[in-house]
Amino acid sequence: MKLILSRKAFDSGAGKVANPILDDGSLIPMPIPDKQSPIRYEDLTVAGQNLGRVAVELTNGRTRADHFAHLDPDLIESAYPREPGWRPLFGQVDAAQSVLAREEVGPGDLFLFFGWFRRATSSGGRLRYVPGAPDLHVIWGWMQIGTVVPVGSVEHPSWMSYHPHIASPRGRGNTVYVARENLALDGIDLDLPGAGVFDLYDDRLRLTKKGSNRSTWELPSWFAPSDSRPPLGYHGDPDRWHVDGDRVELQSAARGQEFVLDTAWYPEAFGWLRGLLDAAQVAGDFDVEVGRDGT
Repeated sequence: MKLILSRKAFDSGAGKVANPILDDGSLIPMPIPDKQSPIRYEDLTVAGQNLGRVAVELTNGRTRADHFAHLDPDLIESAYPREPGWRPLFGQVDAAQSVLAREEVGPGDLFLFFGWFRRATSSGGRLRYVPGAPDLHVIWGWMQIGTVVPVGSVEHPSWMSYHPHIASPRGRGNTVYVARENLALDGIDLDLPGAGVFDLYDDRLRLTKKGSNRSTWELPSWFAPSDSRPPLGYHGDPDRWHVDGDRVELQSAARGQEFVLDTAWYPEAFGWLRGLLDAAQVAGDFDVEVGRDGT
């Protein structure tokens, strides 16, 4: 099985602000702007929040409620009206899709979607970032691939027509990944859907090392490559990795969207993933270094 750490949702280039972690710990992954999409921010609801309002308030009106949103990956059934037969979808094109194709990513492989998050609170009748709250890379969703659809090469069912990678022209190698119905790891079926989101923040989902900038990650030491184990994609430079006991500090790549790890070389990944996915069912303590009152 290939494990793909996939950078998605608002970032410094698209959206230009962090995705919010709300007062109750809810994670709100914001789709990036996309003028070719048929979907507007005001059409979307996540964790009881209309994303049109969230976008306006967090970007100070730079992104409007009626601007178009790239709903991708699309993992939350309740976020948008669906036709019968809907399954979670993720689309990719151009250089990032070339990476996935070169690594032979396909059915059974697992995406872990991460993005830039920061604490936000309702203040003065609007949503604002908490002063002093750290900028974090946080894993917010997963999707195990069921089928792969090369857009334009095969006929797709009507329920997929809304998706940005199908509704309008895209780049080279346009491909849509469809989620499995149920999640399976190392041949064992888990009591989880094939795709979903982590509703609430949990420290197990945090990649960023405490007290560091968001691109400095702290991971289990087994993530570190060796002469006999190929590195996480985009992270082949040994100077990026600094092992300290059972942990490793990683200076994560600023560029690139799809970081592929082959679990054939890293069997420890399965135990780590099971612990991570526990956070989909039971959230841990919510502090994110900054208390609910911002102190």
